Amino acid sequence: MSARFVPKLNQILIDLVIFIGAYAFAFAFRFEGVPDPFNMKQFLYFSAPLAVARLCCFVLAGVYDIAWRYISLGDVITISLTLVPLSVLMAFGRLFLPNKLQLFRIPSSVIVMEFMLVLLGTLSMRMARRYLFEQEERRRFGYSGSPFNTKRVFLIGAGAAGNMTARELIQRKDLGMDVEGFIDDDPLRLGKKILGVKVLGSTEQIPILAKKHRVEEAVITIASATSKDIRRIVGICEKARIKVKIVPGLFEILDDKIKVSKIREINIDDLLGRSLVTFKNHFAETLKAYGEKKILVTGAGGSIGCELCRQIATLRPAGITLLDKDENSIYEIEYELRNTFKGLSVTPVIADIRNADRIRSIFERLRPDIVLHAAAHKHVPLMEANLSEAVLNNVAGTRTVAKAADQIGAASFINISTDKAVNPTSVMGATKKIGEIIVQELAARSHTYFSCVRFGNVLGSRGSVVPLFQKQIVRGGPITITHPDVRRYFMSISEAVQLILQAGTLGRKGEIFVLNMGNPIKILDLAKDMIKLSGFAEEEFEFLYVGLRPGEKLYEEILVDEEKDEATQFEKIFIAQPMKVDGLVFDEQLTELINLAQAQEDDKIRDHLKNMGIGFKPEP
Repeated sequence: MSARFVPKLNQILIDLVIFIGAYAFAFAFRFEGVPDPFNMKQFLYFSAPLAVARLCCFVLAGVYDIAWRYISLGDVITISLTLVPLSVLMAFGRLFLPNKLQLFRIPSSVIVMEFMLVLLGTLSMRMARRYLFEQEERRRFGYSGSPFNTKRVFLIGAGAAGNMTARELIQRKDLGMDVEGFIDDDPLRLGKKILGVKVLGSTEQIPILAKKHRVEEAVITIASATSKDIRRIVGICEKARIKVKIVPGLFEILDDKIKVSKIREINIDDLLGRSLVTFKNHFAETLKAYGEKKILVTGAGGSIGCELCRQIATLRPAGITLLDKDENSIYEIEYELRNTFKGLSVTPVIADIRNADRIRSIFERLRPDIVLHAAAHKHVPLMEANLSEAVLNNVAGTRTVAKAADQIGAASFINISTDKAVNPTSVMGATKKIGEIIVQELAARSHTYFSCVRFGNVLGSRGSVVPLFQKQIVRGGPITITHPDVRRYFMSISEAVQLILQAGTLGRKGEIFVLNMGNPIKILDLAKDMIKLSGFAEEEFEFLYVGLRPGEKLYEEILVDEEKDEATQFEKIFIAQPMKVDGLVFDEQLTELINLAQAQEDDKIRDHLKNMGIGFKPEP
């Protein structure tokens, strides 16, 4: 017998005792002691079948999948409704069975009392188990230090997330947080008490209330807080000179319990300037698209590639192939996946996408159903200085991988592109634009579903400005910014990966999917926000403006033009207009470009890119 089944067996035995005991007590109450011979026969005849029937109802309703220690109001309702059908059936027998079946006509008072006693007994045992568990938690995590070591905190938001956070903070004294009160902007909640904690006032009153109650820290417990709300609250708390943390949004929590251990520092994603885009309502479609499929991810060791592998692993694929030329990054993500997702088939492959023979061999051997092409050189200034490398990797490599997917008859191929492919001014952007056209041209004559996904800068990814600012803040500055007015579109790694996965369910004939990312963010504002998140004042840092680097734009092109771009079934995903090219001419130009790169003719590559008709206009 498995160890996992033992707790359920204990619960079943306890419930059987309750079922039989409730039936016996109901008869004893009804007949004020020992029933007469006929009713005693009635009791003995039905006690075991009734107990087994109730047990079967509990099993079918999933009652034994409910953890006793976490029983909630919803679980109480489930248990109550599970008891009703059998009691209704007994009442029906009492009212409508003929007298000749008198044995089956259980007294009405017994039916009612049995129902009430079973309900009381089963719920009481579960509530008692929860109470004992919470007492055990208090002892295990009991706070033994001085009460002067605790921090006085406000919980901002008195809704469901605030309620659960307060409950656990009250139980977990070891965390050193003493809940001084709730802050909530709903006037109807003002003055009310939740778990004995009072709603003290609105967010605008935080500076006054923090001083009055000597509060050192605030925790945002609004599960649906937008980035605009968070920015406003952070600004108010900054004036009050109190630190701010946050409970993650509900979509971030994989189990269905908010734990205080999940309270975290506010990060840059929270201040994105818009609400994070999620596609959680389309999980079933995503699961159908990727579940039981063999997935291959190129660039699997990069920031996007790693997150792709993590999220795909939750969709129960037949297996994931991790392809990258960096052995260390592949070792790390392979180790993580094997330890996090037990039983998942993971195949690490070290290969360079420019090696056509190697890539063909891998595809023929593994025969992936879905290919996610994330491998690319993305650093704009570095590619301006290494033109041949940019072309060989981003152009020739993309063509090699896409052709291999086509040749083995893969179901779909998703190419990960960039906003810098829109009216490109950099060599990197131009190579990614050509990659889009390669996919578009292959899609027109292939049975494989091809598509591209285009998005802006990814916060926290390798090469993004966020890690650079973090290092500069740790060093005490200066903060280097290319230009005070430079603006960029930003998205979180999670958003980027969800966009890629959802596009994979839509793509057919080379579509370019883009996410409506709202308005671009000033890099200067981003730097100032990061300084605040680090607990400093922006006046403490020097800002150095170093000028735009080769290939960089002052403003990124708009990603979504809702007047021209086609909407999809996903509210925030659009299909961008593709560039129309002459296929034969493009193939000739492409071959010449790759030949120039192989010959290391960097001086000629830039001119050739200008003449390919892809909109490449390098900055003077």
